[in-house]
Amino acid sequence: MKTFQFKITLVYTDKPVVWRRVLVPDEITFADLHEVIQEAFGWEHSHLYQFSEKGWGSKPCYQSLDEYDGDGADIKDSNDTLINEVLQRARQKYTYIYDFGDDWKHEILLEKILDKPVLIPLCTDGEGACPPEDCGGVPGYYNMVDVVNNSENEEHEDTREWMGIADGEKWDVSAFDLEAANARCTALASDE
Repeated sequence: MKTFQFKITLVYTDKPVVWRRVLVPDEITFADLHEVIQEAFGWEHSHLYQFSEKGWGSKPCYQSLDEYDGDGADIKDSNDTLINEVLQRARQKYTYIYDFGDDWKHEILLEKILDKPVLIPLCTDGEGACPPEDCGGVPGYYNMVDVVNNSENEEHEDTREWMGIADGEKWDVSAFDLEAANARCTALASDE
């Protein structure tokens, strides 16, 4: 068994770019990798997802067939496909899309293939706050940040309450808690 080191970047974010670095066993499925990404970023597992080489329209794509009602030979079950069957060399890139409405597109870069095995997923680094679910994708996220951080905005109070932000607090786009992200990732091993 080998270890894959991935850098996963939430596309179109900036100041800071939102990304996570994770270590995973190379013999996990795409469904397992989805779970790791969810935990590393702090997403809520609330929406559909897919993996593919270049994003929308790129084939084949891997997603949970339990949640897919279409037909197509190019749709593969993410529960049955090991990541090392598709990702096989360092510097290889892939795309992960989460929430087909908000369209959270992530670039997955296989940074390194390590000979030393890791038995549980680990989040080793990252930057930037994970946007909240259902805020309208990257443009909606930055609009939400502007609204919640501007007490003069007419939508400020409603947005602040929706976000669970106390009166007078600001949304910190740079906030990232490595310890919490890693705790969520390592907890996946105990869920199996």
